[in-house]
Amino acid sequence: MTRSMNIISKVPVTPCYVVDENLLIKNLEILADVERRAGCKIILALKAFAMFSTFPLIRQYLSGIAASSLDEARLGSREFGGSVHICAPAYKEQEIDELISHATHINFNSFSQWKRFKQNIMSAGNEVRAGLRVNPEHSEVAVALYDPCAPGSRLGIKADHFAGEDLSGITGLHFHTLCELNSDSLERTLAVVEKKFGTILAQMEWVNFGGGHHITRSDYDTDRLCRLISGFRKKYDVKVYLEPGEAVVLDTGFLVASVLDVIQDDKADIAILDTSAAAHMPDVLEMPYRPMVLGAGLPGEYEHTYRLGGLTCLAGDVIGDYSFPEPQAAGSRIVFKDMAHYTMVKNNTFNGVSLPDIAILTKGNGEFRVVREFGYKDYRDRLS
Repeated sequence: MTRSMNIISKVPVTPCYVVDENLLIKNLEILADVERRAGCKIILALKAFAMFSTFPLIRQYLSGIAASSLDEARLGSREFGGSVHICAPAYKEQEIDELISHATHINFNSFSQWKRFKQNIMSAGNEVRAGLRVNPEHSEVAVALYDPCAPGSRLGIKADHFAGEDLSGITGLHFHTLCELNSDSLERTLAVVEKKFGTILAQMEWVNFGGGHHITRSDYDTDRLCRLISGFRKKYDVKVYLEPGEAVVLDTGFLVASVLDVIQDDKADIAILDTSAAAHMPDVLEMPYRPMVLGAGLPGEYEHTYRLGGLTCLAGDVIGDYSFPEPQAAGSRIVFKDMAHYTMVKNNTFNGVSLPDIAILTKGNGEFRVVREFGYKDYRDRLS
């Protein structure tokens, strides 16, 4: 807690994302231990976290990256290395050859895409393994927006669509059914996958269990996860990959903001911050969820309660209601916890609000280092 509290005094300008390398190493050690015990490979899903200044540290523990676009594949192959697994709903003809050049594994979301680009795979200069994404039609995710197996999903091939299809050239399968879930959800999913795709699994060399495994969460059952992976590997004689994103950086990052003004209202005092839910932490509104704030509690838990509001003109740019032991005023610092995943990769410059700086709290003595600053040029250059 002392190290985290020190962030407040070390950040010169807000808003600023800060990743603590000590906390990151703690997660990476858990993931590396699962790799060792289960005999699987764990790769980083860039869709959740793509802060490449941390890649030299992360690649000491993990085996590669998972990408969902050409730019993610470029970043992963150039800045991280190792295995590069690509999976997307569809690929563009003008991009497929470069995608393949970066990939060690590429998954197709339909037989039509596979047939269209099969020859590109076969004639590629690099040895790339082709796979198919399957949809086991088994939902574990509570929020429909994040459920790849929801009715009408565009993600993955259903079991009955395999009838009569030629699988020559296909070496693996990919499925993704989880989001922030424990290993009991994976266990139920695996039972369905085996039931629906068992005869196909017996023909494969590798299987990617996708992401959504909350492995570094304190209550996650890693023993069961290792047991499931080991049993699956032995049963089908396949390599197993997992591609968590959030679990890699869970509870390792902070977003440090400042209070710009406090407005008195009949229902609650409102603190206007120099950050934004809509622009800097979109999942607060999209998921939705209430982020934790360092040193704060639920409304009424402490003496001073405030509604924390963002800087944009969106009426609903509200982060939530919090109470503090001390009153907040212009210049007060607010530290949002667990802000590494799905923030930097999803933020935007709506209203021309500047993106937060990106910084690292280094391992060991905790030296504070800003690795990226943003300004007007970043806003202008993404427009025309």
